[in-house]
Amino acid sequence: MTADAPPPAPMSPARRLRNIVGGSAGNLVEWFDWYAYAAFTLYFAPVFFPSENPTAQLLSAAAVFAVGFLMRPIGAWIMGVYADRKGRKAGLTLSVTLMCTGSLIIGLTPGYATIGLAAPALLLFARLLQGLSVGGEYGSSATYLSEMAEPHRRGFWSSFQYVTLISGQLIALLLLIVLQNTLSETALAGWGWRIPFFVGAALAVIVFWLRRRLDETHKAEDVKDKPRSSAVQLFVKHPKEAFMVLGLTAGGTLAFYTYTTYLQKFLVNTTGFPKNTATEISAAALFIFMLLQPAVGALSDRIGRRPVMVAFGVLGLIFTVPIMTLLSRVESPLAAFGLALAGLVIVSGYTAINAVVKAELFPAHIRALGVALPYAIANAVFGGTAEYVALWFKDTGMESVFFWYVTGMIGVSLITFIRMRDTRHNSLITHT
Repeated sequence: MTADAPPPAPMSPARRLRNIVGGSAGNLVEWFDWYAYAAFTLYFAPVFFPSENPTAQLLSAAAVFAVGFLMRPIGAWIMGVYADRKGRKAGLTLSVTLMCTGSLIIGLTPGYATIGLAAPALLLFARLLQGLSVGGEYGSSATYLSEMAEPHRRGFWSSFQYVTLISGQLIALLLLIVLQNTLSETALAGWGWRIPFFVGAALAVIVFWLRRRLDETHKAEDVKDKPRSSAVQLFVKHPKEAFMVLGLTAGGTLAFYTYTTYLQKFLVNTTGFPKNTATEISAAALFIFMLLQPAVGALSDRIGRRPVMVAFGVLGLIFTVPIMTLLSRVESPLAAFGLALAGLVIVSGYTAINAVVKAELFPAHIRALGVALPYAIANAVFGGTAEYVALWFKDTGMESVFFWYVTGMIGVSLITFIRMRDTRHNSLITHT
């Protein structure tokens, strides 16, 4: 059996599907917990960060969101090495445990009015735990789904990583819509915003049990004659691939967070829509975006990964500024939905296949770390700071500069796409 071989028992289609669904369900809960923070920021920001200026409150909450991203490289490093050495299932189980703990802390922490500076400090600590969790989750889940899939359907099945990622965000938004329509504004701002964090913690416990039942794709004995996974090994032995992951992630993750987590606040703070209308627009666009992922992944199985990524780069370079400019001036919710969806359709060229592309670049003994660490670094620098940078430019009266910033980073990713090999034809994931 090779290092990438699936479990020794015959892998029936039903069993393979069960593993993919099980791994994806855990990913969904991880990202529900992560995005609940972004979805409910408009309501809990005043609880933790008292201020007369709503933009200042959002800036403070966005800064904590960004700090959570700064922990992701550390989580990617620690748990990427752990998943390479101990197995993908072990890494997936550990990550969901940390996420559950972080959600419980946020849900239980009293506000600034009750415990003063301890409130934002505990919020920060919880986000640090969640940052560690998500940093490890991405590499383990992307690697697991890519290794579990059949070679000729790897793009299709690995796209479910973003299907579940988007589902987690979408469920967080749908829960917000339900609460907005069942609770008063006062109740939602006072205590209702805590509900999603308790829901996420409870779901994480269920996922912990599910992940203990997954088949393993990678065991320690499979790579006993290979170098041990480490950051030094990654950047010394695989520097080209590591920097490719950095480059292709930079523009993709910035565009993704612009059209997802930041869009809701942009529609309220810049366009002027009511909070519930902005939430509904975001949720509707995200739902269709989610459905697009398998189709784009399947397309990459037919024509290759590189043409799909290049299409994202070219279209993003041309249309990002026009879309964001029109969104800032639009008055119709339907028109806002159409523009948001247009941006997300373009971003699908990155989101649907970025996981499999990264996994196909690395050999098994360092794959989880190779996928996770460079991705997490790029996410911390560009994805995690997207909201903060956007709000900073708005606060200084230069909001349109942010649109050009996103465009420029997409251009950086486009250069990476053009220069890299098509991993569909040169994959390092092998099976016997």
